[in-house]
Amino acid sequence: MTGEVALTGGRRTGATGMSSTFGTFGELLQGVLPEDDGDFLVTLPVARWTSVTFQAYPDSGGLHVWPPHKKKALRLVSMIMDDAPEPSGGLLTIDSMLPEGKGLASSSADLVATARAVGNALDLPMPPRRIERYLARIEPTDGVLYPAVVAFHHRSVRLRARLGSLPSMAVVSIDEGGAVDTVDFNRIPKPFTAADKREYARLLARLTGAVARGDLAEAGAVATRSARMNQALRHKKSLDAMIAICEEMGGLGVVVGHSGTTLGILLDTADPACVGRLAAAAQACEELAGNVTVYRTLSFA
Repeated sequence: MTGEVALTGGRRTGATGMSSTFGTFGELLQGVLPEDDGDFLVTLPVARWTSVTFQAYPDSGGLHVWPPHKKKALRLVSMIMDDAPEPSGGLLTIDSMLPEGKGLASSSADLVATARAVGNALDLPMPPRRIERYLARIEPTDGVLYPAVVAFHHRSVRLRARLGSLPSMAVVSIDEGGAVDTVDFNRIPKPFTAADKREYARLLARLTGAVARGDLAEAGAVATRSARMNQALRHKKSLDAMIAICEEMGGLGVVVGHSGTTLGILLDTADPACVGRLAAAAQACEELAGNVTVYRTLSFA
């Protein structure tokens, strides 16, 4: 989206670009495959977004971001400007529904929306591969570039496969507190054995088939297994309790932010019993952790 050149606050302003990007609730599956560059994840898109506006300053005036702590997004704008035919200044404004450091892809959503907003303002094409090349220079990234459930190599920032779309689910979640820095987390050596890596390959094959069939029960089972395996890397003290609540309420499985602090119970929104199960699960989660948030997953045509 673009706007006409105007005079605002004494500074000559140019085109304005906007974009929004969805977040994820952790990952359905995350681990390491038995191959080079084997670190991967499978996204679970949710109906929470980051919206970004970029207002260009044709006469420069520097680059600025609001909120000011969004330094990674500002770095990305600077990288794009270095490649622009006529570099300029501008103001980047980020408005996000995604809490930071929780495993909900907040940073990835910020960066993807930023790249597209700047591209819209400056009339620069921003296909996914171009954005991936920029993001690979900044940090590991979730696959929120793509409107689908995708398998994504987050450390090298490249798409592995578009798996498709799943029917809508509710995620009844808790937050164990604190925050996790994505860059720091991905520096931790992975404790997974060769047998673990072979199991991750089998889980990815199972999940690929489940998405193709729209099989929520199988997707939930894979998510629960992935959550259990991730305990060796980032332990969730509430995982066993959440799995017990899920089983009691007839949920599909438990999904976690593998590099975050969140855990969620998956429920099929098309199930006639969903409303009652959701209410019961929310009450149990509140009693367990003292907090509860409900998300809705995204389905795509």
